[in-house]
Amino acid sequence: MNEKRVFSVLVNNHFGVLTRVAGLFARRGYNIDSLTVGATEDPAYSRMTIVARGDLAVFEQVCKQLAKLIDVKHIEILTKEDAVIRQLMFIKVNTAGNDLAAIREVTELFRGKVVDVGEESITIEAIGDTTKLEGLQNKLSPFGIKEIVRTGISGIARGDHSLIDKKKRADQAILEGEING
Repeated sequence: MNEKRVFSVLVNNHFGVLTRVAGLFARRGYNIDSLTVGATEDPAYSRMTIVARGDLAVFEQVCKQLAKLIDVKHIEILTKEDAVIRQLMFIKVNTAGNDLAAIREVTELFRGKVVDVGEESITIEAIGDTTKLEGLQNKLSPFGIKEIVRTGISGIARGDHSLIDKKKRADQAILEGEING
């Protein structure tokens, strides 16, 4: 079964890490559907959110290969049930000859926001899951879409602990195992 998975990967925040991680996927023949990277609350680390498709064996292999990279500090697979997963979309819609009120109505229905109005177009910002953004796109399509820009998916686990907290707990467990073992 070809499923989509969201990997949340804590990495060292320095030059070349993105290239090494993306290169791992390319060398193994795994396609990346979406990739976002940003600094975390600790400037020593960045978080990569990677969306890929494959079966369970592919995901297990990806996790094993990622874990071998020295700059990868912690890996977590996010699901819709245990995480908040969103992306941002800007969509520029043709207004020439169209009912501007109808475009705004669709925008509000999907909780979008008008961020720019040109002479013959309107630009809308929308945030949500993939299904919501595709729904907005489909509803605006009859008006004439001039341009779409989408960010990659970002996600964060629900609950109190951060990815850095989980890394520290894992490090502590390893240290305790070495001391007791």
